[in-house]
Amino acid sequence: MPDQTGLDVPDQTGLAADYFQSYSAVGLLAVIGVLFVAVAFTAGRLLRPVVPTPEKLLTYECGVDPVGEGWAHTQVRYYVYAFLYVIFAVDSIFLFPWATVFAEAGYGATTLVEMFVFLGFLAVGLLYAYKKGVLTWT
Repeated sequence: MPDQTGLDVPDQTGLAADYFQSYSAVGLLAVIGVLFVAVAFTAGRLLRPVVPTPEKLLTYECGVDPVGEGWAHTQVRYYVYAFLYVIFAVDSIFLFPWATVFAEAGYGATTLVEMFVFLGFLAVGLLYAYKKGVLTWT
């Protein structure tokens, strides 16, 4: 449809309808997913046998009866090891897609800057671990 200048202008109502139609499909899929989970949990609750016995209500780990208190002390260093694992896991997950995009024409400078920003965050995490003394072998 031409406007006052004589140029063709696309119909904006058609674009808006397509836009909201695509979101309605996503919303419908989300509602179906929530209903599927709700029906599955409800069916499981209705169909399972409920026979509580003292043996079933007893806490255990790996088939061994519990002995002593339920509280156990955990060293903080295990959390730091987990923190280091997350740093290196995220690093490796990010490097592979980055390498494929970096090879594409026209993306070199942008992806190179993004990688240096990411490596900066990684260096801050490693510096934190070094300052805490986690990287020393004992």
